[in-house]
Amino acid sequence: MSAADFSAWSAKQLVQVEQALSAWVPADAPAGLGDAMRYAVLYGGKRLRPLLVLAASESVQGNPHAALRAACAVELIHAYSLVHDDMPCMDNDVLRRGKPTVHVQFGEARALLAGDALQALAFELLTPEGADVPPAMQAELCRLLARAAGAQGMAGGQAIDLASVGKPLSETELRGMHERKTGALLQASVRMGAACGSAVTPAARAALDDFGAVIGLAFQVVDDILDVTADSAELGKTAGKDAAADKPTYVSLLGLPAAQALADALCSQAHAALGASGLPGVERLRALADLVVKRRN
Repeated sequence: MSAADFSAWSAKQLVQVEQALSAWVPADAPAGLGDAMRYAVLYGGKRLRPLLVLAASESVQGNPHAALRAACAVELIHAYSLVHDDMPCMDNDVLRRGKPTVHVQFGEARALLAGDALQALAFELLTPEGADVPPAMQAELCRLLARAAGAQGMAGGQAIDLASVGKPLSETELRGMHERKTGALLQASVRMGAACGSAVTPAARAALDDFGAVIGLAFQVVDDILDVTADSAELGKTAGKDAAADKPTYVSLLGLPAAQALADALCSQAHAALGASGLPGVERLRALADLVVKRRN
């Protein structure tokens, strides 16, 4: 797939996702809650997770109605996690996506409630009335997202992260933390896209699982690299905050050259997993793997 073809595809998908999020995230939630929810989700972000859902679904000729809802649901979970992670009781950050964090803009109480409401809305999107998304598919999508967001996934990884400040971690321990904190939701994005298909072979599903796991880890490695090589304007969030908070990262553990080499190796592993899937339509997933490793924010 050429760069121009991928750019055209991603631009089309992003318009669809933005329109759906704008329609589904309510502006009329009471007492200003809707304003905080929309501020947290709209008008910013790479939308990598929705693109992974949509590309994976296309690779298995999935249900487009289910895929769009899954794409938006996973982005809502991601957005809620950022709202909560930025709060003073967690990472205490003031900048996200190039603008003040939700708790800075709306206060801590409303930010907490906005995150709670976004999490609930994600599962509401996955369980629509009508026949567009079969009940069994709804249940599977909910299961995949809940597991990725909970104690075995994102929340568990954040707990390890908070408990690891100032403590040395081995590479195995660091990988385990990031497989939960960052990788689980990225892998779930691929899994959810695959779950939108009705006839995916076990071999293809396993290969897509491997792809999602590798991409999840690669994303975090690159995040650690950018934390020390990019500035806050490029990142849209506070640069250098991991080092300032004495958090273990791939750069602090391996050094910058080795971390960069690891990111490249993970990209190659992702390409290999797609080759092993036997699926004919994985070019967009391959381009997304390259995007993860080559990104500048």
